[in-house]
Amino acid sequence: MSFFISDAAAQAAGAAEQPGIEGLIFPLAILVFFYFLFIRPQSKRAKEQKAMLGALAKGAEVVTTGGVLGKVASVDDNFVKLEVADNTFLQVQRHAIANMMPKGTYKTVNKKAKV
Repeated sequence: MSFFISDAAAQAAGAAEQPGIEGLIFPLAILVFFYFLFIRPQSKRAKEQKAMLGALAKGAEVVTTGGVLGKVASVDDNFVKLEVADNTFLQVQRHAIANMMPKGTYKTVNKKAKV
């Protein structure tokens, strides 16, 4: 007993509107769009970050996520010891390294700071 729509009209409307493959094209296109726009670039960045952290070695010049520039003094499984000034060391977590800098960046910055 339906007060708003008669039962016969509701059954007829449901039988006439059965979407086929055409009804799936738009949602699938949206999923593919979001994959190429968001998921793929993020996984690519994560892979590059993992490779960079794997290549950390003593003497590499790096910048942390906090913006601290330093030279790697020692590398552990979980921590990295950075030399940020003469005989001044910071110990940071390995995943806090944002990127590696070209050789000579650390010396150039220290020379400018001393002058």
